[in-house]
Amino acid sequence: MHSNSFSTDVLFLTSIKFNNSINELKDNLSFKFTLSKDFFQDLKEGEFEIILIDDEIFKDKKLLNDLKNLKHKGKVGIFSNNNSKDLSLDEILLKPININDLNNKIKNLLATRKYSENSSLKVKDYILDKNEKKFKKKDKFINVTEKEIQLIELLFFEKSSVSRAKILETIWHYSSEADTHTVETHIYRLRKKILEKFQDENLIINSKEGYTI
Repeated sequence: MHSNSFSTDVLFLTSIKFNNSINELKDNLSFKFTLSKDFFQDLKEGEFEIILIDDEIFKDKKLLNDLKNLKHKGKVGIFSNNNSKDLSLDEILLKPININDLNNKIKNLLATRKYSENSSLKVKDYILDKNEKKFKKKDKFINVTEKEIQLIELLFFEKSSVSRAKILETIWHYSSEADTHTVETHIYRLRKKILEKFQDENLIINSKEGYTI
C-alpha cells in the first residue's frame, strides 16, 4: 500500500461541497470515515467496508465503471432525486440528508457485512458456508463438520504449509507429541469428499512441511 494508505469504515467518494458539509457534522457521525482525495488510488488500496457516493461526482464515467465492478464493497448512494444509476447500491438516501438516517443505514450495513463475512469464506473457487456447514462450488456442495470447517480455515489463512503438530495443537488442542492419526484421518476424509463431489484432488496439498490450500 502507498504511504498514505488508511483503514476506515466508510470511504466518501463525494463532492467538495458535500465534504464540507460532512466536516461540519463529523462529531455527529457514529462511524469512522475518510474523505477521499484520490478516488482511483483509494478504491485500489484503501481498507474500508462501505463506499458512500454523492450524485454530484457521477460525471466521471471511469469512476462509475469502477464502482459498478466493485462487488465486494457495500455501497450507499446519496441523491438529489430517485435516479440512483446502475450501481447495485445497498442503501439509498435522498438529499437533504438526515444524519440519523445516515448513521442508522451505515450501522446496519456494517453489521450485515460483518455477519456475512464471519459466516462465509471464499476459498479459491469455493465458498465455505459456516452457518449451513457446506462447502460449495457453483451448484454443487458437500456437508462439512465443525472440525473440517476449522481445518479449511486454518490451511487457507496460513501463508505456508501447516505441520501436523500445529494442526493438532490449534484444532484439537493436543500435545504435539500425541500419538494419533487424527489429522491424517480427517484430511483424508475431507479430500475424499472433495474429490468425489468436485473431482478436485489438488485443493489440499501435502508435503514434507505439512498441509496447505
